Amino acid sequence: MNRTKTFLIAVAAMSLMACSGNKTERKAEPIAVETETVKAGSDLQGRTYVGVVEEESSTSISFTGSGTLTRVYVEEGQAVRAGQLIAEMDKTQAQNMLAAAEAQMKQANDALARMKQLHDNGSLPEIKWVETQSAVEQAQATLDLAKKTLADCSVRTPVSGIIGKGVKEVGETVLPALPVASVLNINKVRIVVSVPEKEISDFTPKTPTVISVEALGGRTYQGGIITKGVEADETTHTYDIKIHLQNADHSLLPGMVCQVKASPNPSQGGRLSVPITAVQKNAKGEQFVWTVKDGKAHRNVVTMGRASGNRIAIEQGLAEGEQVVTEGYQKLSEGTEVK
Repeated sequence: MNRTKTFLIAVAAMSLMACSGNKTERKAEPIAVETETVKAGSDLQGRTYVGVVEEESSTSISFTGSGTLTRVYVEEGQAVRAGQLIAEMDKTQAQNMLAAAEAQMKQANDALARMKQLHDNGSLPEIKWVETQSAVEQAQATLDLAKKTLADCSVRTPVSGIIGKGVKEVGETVLPALPVASVLNINKVRIVVSVPEKEISDFTPKTPTVISVEALGGRTYQGGIITKGVEADETTHTYDIKIHLQNADHSLLPGMVCQVKASPNPSQGGRLSVPITAVQKNAKGEQFVWTVKDGKAHRNVVTMGRASGNRIAIEQGLAEGEQVVTEGYQKLSEGTEVK
């Protein structure tokens, strides 16, 4: 009985030793992770802003005198050509002035003809002859002024374009320099975008942009040259930039809202960036990312730049071509084998 018990104890001890040996020899399975190759120029996936279409230029059409509008020949959105008649105001007073000036001119010319005969015969004092000539010149000046006053009762556009909003209506009183209508030049347009002051330095005249216009079914345009404002909005601390576009078909109209996607400044060579979720913080408060080299995980302390969307720029701590862990980093430690 004792021999049997002793044998069973020996067998159990050998089994425990065998199991212990197996545990020592077992190798941990590599942890599955997802990685991303760090590339220069992958920077921030661009930024998105809201912009508004604005005409390239606007010309105000106004009368030089005052009066009451009697006819308006255009309406908002109408295309007009240079020299086209826009509106007319009451001509009654101007026509009366012209009639009076014409009568004065006729009288002066008649007097000149009579006095010329006397002057040629030598029976007219020189001073009277000079006075007669002066009267003709004054009558001519009055006539010219009356003709201009009548002509000024009609106003024409000096440029071609599209009539903007704010067209005056018949019966309204107009005053000198008070716009009756405006003509917009939309052969070219500008997309006006408000940019936060911390981002304005990233824009150059050649920063690539893509404009999407919802009102045109999501139609997209490649942005042109960019000009930047020099004064910030005191309330929002933003600067306006203007993106210039060709608009030969006049499909882009002032006031249309659009989405503007701006790419990183290519002149800076692009910055390195990683997903924001890939950045961790250690017990010392240092920010780091996990990288993979030779099948093992390594902790890289990094200095971060500006964030945009779901990505953040990395200023220091990473090099182009390194593999950054983007998924599965929760179980990693220094030197952990990964796959």
